[in-house]
Amino acid sequence: MSDLQRCEIRPGRLVEWTLHPAVVDAARDLPDDARPPAYVQESHIRTARTVREDGLFVPTWLGTAFDLPGRVELDVLQGALEAWMLRHETLRSGFRWAGEEMRRFTLGADAVALHREDVGEFGDAVTLTRYLQDRFDVAADALTWPNFLFAAVVRDDGASVYMAFDHSNVDAYSIHRIVAEIHELYAAGLDGRAVAPRPVASYVDFCASERTDADRIDDTHQVVSRWREFIARCDGRLPNFPVDLGLDPEGPLPEQRFLQEMLVDAAGAAAFEAYCRPYGGSLVGVVAAVALAAHEISGLDVYRTVVPFHTRVKSRWADSVGWYVGGAPVEIPVGRATDFDDTLDLVRSALRDTRTLSRMPIARVLRLLGADFRPTSPDLYSIVSFVDSRGIPGAERWQELKAYGLIRVSYGDQVCAWVTRVHEGLQFACRLPDTDAAHKNMRRCMELVRERIVAVAREGETLAARG
Repeated sequence: MSDLQRCEIRPGRLVEWTLHPAVVDAARDLPDDARPPAYVQESHIRTARTVREDGLFVPTWLGTAFDLPGRVELDVLQGALEAWMLRHETLRSGFRWAGEEMRRFTLGADAVALHREDVGEFGDAVTLTRYLQDRFDVAADALTWPNFLFAAVVRDDGASVYMAFDHSNVDAYSIHRIVAEIHELYAAGLDGRAVAPRPVASYVDFCASERTDADRIDDTHQVVSRWREFIARCDGRLPNFPVDLGLDPEGPLPEQRFLQEMLVDAAGAAAFEAYCRPYGGSLVGVVAAVALAAHEISGLDVYRTVVPFHTRVKSRWADSVGWYVGGAPVEIPVGRATDFDDTLDLVRSALRDTRTLSRMPIARVLRLLGADFRPTSPDLYSIVSFVDSRGIPGAERWQELKAYGLIRVSYGDQVCAWVTRVHEGLQFACRLPDTDAAHKNMRRCMELVRERIVAVAREGETLAARG
C-alpha cells in the first residue's frame, strides 16, 4: 500500500478516461434499482455528507497504479478498461437522495462507454503528482457520480496506469486484483483475441443480500450485545489507537500523514509466519506484536481495537469488486502475558471469539444501539489490518510492474494501520494524525513491531536448526 507521492510517478503524456457525458446524462433518467446500498456504503456516504456540511472536504478514495511495458495502444487499453468495467456491476451503480433516503440506480451493461481525453504533456513528476491527486479528489468523490477516474501516463517505452475509486465501490482486495485483470484484457486486445466472458458475482447483489440479513436482527441480538459491552469498556466510544496522538478534543479534524516501511524481508516474514502458524498464522502474530507495542508505549493492560475481516464468505464473491469488509471488536489483556507465546494465545482466543461478529455490519449495530455516534470523521475507529497478498493473481510481478495499492491521505483523527505480506516481505503502512505526538508514538510502535518480528523470526530459525 502507498500514496501517490511514493508510487514512482514519472513524467509523460497524460490521458484520462471517464464515463461518456451522454451516459452520465442518461443515468439521470434511470429508474430506481430496488437493491439497497450496503450498510457500509450508506454509512460512508452519510459520513462524507456530514463532514462536508461541517465545512471540510475529505477525499477518501482508494486506487491502484501499475505499469504497462512497451509502446501502448490507447484504443486497446480503452477496450480493456471498458471490458473490465462490464465485469463489475458496482462501477455502473450509484446513489441519489430522495429526502433523507439513499436510492440506488444502475446502468445496463450495454450503456457503458468511456470518454478519452488527452490532457497533455507533463515534464515534472511533482506537478503531475499534484495534478493527479487533485483530479482524483474531485472525480472519485463519495458525493458525486460517477465516482471513479482512469488515467495513463504514456511514454515511448510504456505507460503507467492510475485508477481511483470512491471507497464505496472497492476494498483493498479489489484494487489488488485489478493489475492482473487489466493486463490480461490488454494483452488479449493486442493479440486480437476475445477473452471469454467470466461470470463475476455482483457486489450490488451482495449488498441486497447482506442488508436483508442485517435487517432481521434487533437490539436484543447477541452481536449487538457484544458490541454494546465492548463500547462500554471503551468509555462509550469506538476505540482509537491507545497512545497519545496529540489530538485537541475541541479542535478541527486534523490533517493526516502517511508512514510506510518494509518491516522485514521475505526470509524474515517466512520465519515469523512459521513461528506463528501453530497459533493461527501471521494475522495473530501481527496483532500480538502491535498489542505488545501499544502496551509498552501506553502502559495500558488491555489493548482494544477493531480487526477487519473480509466478508467474501462464499466462493462466488471471490473475484468480485466491492467493499467486502466487516470489523470485529477485539480485546487483548496483554498485561497478563508473560511472553510472546502467551500473547499469541490471547490473540488467537480473542479472534476466534469475535471473528463472526464482523459479518454483521457495524453501521447496523450502531443504529440498533441508539447511541449518538454522529460521524464527524471518515474513520469510525482505529484498525489494524493484515492481508496476505501472495495468492492474488500476478502478485509475484508487482515489483517489476511498479504496482501499488493507493490510499488517499487527507484528514482524520484515527490511526489506520495495514500490514501486508508481499513476496518481498512484510510491509507496514499507517495513516495517522499529523501531530508530533502521533508521529513519534506510531513510529515507535512500528519499530517495536519490527523488533518483535525480527526476534521471533530468529528464535524460530534457531529452533528449526536444532530440529
